Amino acid sequence: MNLLARFTSPNKLKERGIMGMNKRNHSYIGRYNDRSLYPLVDDKLKTKFIAQQAGATVPDLIGVIDSQGSVKNIHDMVKDWPGFVIKPAQGSGGKGILVIIKHKDGIYVKPSGAEINKQDVERHITNTLAGLFSLGGKNDVAMVENLIQFDNVFDGFSFEGVPDVRVIVFKGYPVMAMMRCSTSASDGKANLHQGAVGVGIDIASGKAVRAVQFNQPIEHHPDTERLLSELQVPNWNKLLTLAASAWEMTGLGYMGTDMVLDKVKGPMVLELNARPGLAIQIANGCGLLPRLRHIENIGTSAHTPTPEERVAYAAHQFGVKPKF
Repeated sequence: MNLLARFTSPNKLKERGIMGMNKRNHSYIGRYNDRSLYPLVDDKLKTKFIAQQAGATVPDLIGVIDSQGSVKNIHDMVKDWPGFVIKPAQGSGGKGILVIIKHKDGIYVKPSGAEINKQDVERHITNTLAGLFSLGGKNDVAMVENLIQFDNVFDGFSFEGVPDVRVIVFKGYPVMAMMRCSTSASDGKANLHQGAVGVGIDIASGKAVRAVQFNQPIEHHPDTERLLSELQVPNWNKLLTLAASAWEMTGLGYMGTDMVLDKVKGPMVLELNARPGLAIQIANGCGLLPRLRHIENIGTSAHTPTPEERVAYAAHQFGVKPKF
């Protein structure tokens, strides 16, 4: 039985406008995403560059390791950076991301407190270059980025990891959002399939409307006991506007934008996804289809709405009341 079928009965799925995988692939990804544009978002390094060109804020790039001969350079590369993240440029689903919060004398400390040595770090990069974590097992490069300092307002909502916000953007309009909060089960990664908590976020206000873990509703974070209904994303309008502008950045009509909030730099583009998953519907307790069809039915005009105008329209149309 698939993810959405477990959510509720078939009739209820239809009533709620839940979108399934086939509908997503055929009617939205296949119809609105030109495949020639996929490399812009499938490669995180390319995504970073186009986001910067568009004036978006992104995590600092410390460096790139693209050959086996340069693997040992990692230690000199990060010597002046207290914390950093190594990730495969073409990875997916959070695979292959190594987060280091501090290091000294060749000992590297992960968010859990576990320590690894130089050889462990080098081995991880070697596996990355070999394509162990990449889409289709292709040879890859390792990106080394500065560690995000997530906003203190999220204390207790995430465990040993940085929470991120996934926004589904359709034809430039943000139509649905959720925050993914890491847990001990997800090993500090914001991956729902590994046990992260998904918190549905009201498009109009940035407030939590519902929370789930392993597709089941929950009220408190499983590790911190923080009441999830208290979650509200700061700088929400700015974050949504940044997400909406990804349409202009990429030309993709249907995508997932993954955002983070750095306590110094504010909303940042983490990555973009041309094939976003459907679990965001579970987190919000409602389907994407009514919202997508509404946007499809908007008439054309001589004026192309700005990202700010599209955000305001989406907030008015798709704002919801808390369901806690």
